[in-house]
Amino acid sequence: MSAGKGPYLDVGHPMRRVFIGKVVVNMGVGESGERLAKAAKLLEELTGQKPSFRRARKTIKEFGIKRGENIAVMVTLRGEKAISFLKRALAAVDYKIPESSIDKHGNFAFGVKEHILLPGVKYDPEVGIFGFDVIVAMERPGYRVARRRRKRSKVPLRHRVTKEETIMFLEKILGVRVIRGR
Repeated sequence: MSAGKGPYLDVGHPMRRVFIGKVVVNMGVGESGERLAKAAKLLEELTGQKPSFRRARKTIKEFGIKRGENIAVMVTLRGEKAISFLKRALAAVDYKIPESSIDKHGNFAFGVKEHILLPGVKYDPEVGIFGFDVIVAMERPGYRVARRRRKRSKVPLRHRVTKEETIMFLEKILGVRVIRGR
């Protein structure tokens, strides 16, 4: 079931396999200071990786946010770490994802309202409660052409992951129920 890139959906040809490229975990706090530092510490504990800080793009006086101020933390997970964290995050949302969360290129995202919903995480009054977003990028072999430094090119539409393939991957490989409609 795995071929170096973790679990994958086999659709016949080896270059048409669908697998998880990366999992991005984002915690938007909306302010800098102690609360952001606590969020960074928590995200590092949850993922086992040092988070990077994200800055505000523009000033919003109503919320007290200045342009360039750190307001969020995020982590990009790949490989085995990504798969193990994704399984824990899916357990927090009862393995249910709405179909509207999946885009036309097969990537999907969902939010976890409280970090204490993850299995094995206990509430710590020192830290408080934070919610976070999980964004998953689905790939095929050959996506390297879009990222490499030399002779970079685009991945053609016929080789991109479709929404239907992601739904099949979620249902068959991860055991997620995709909720259709609404």
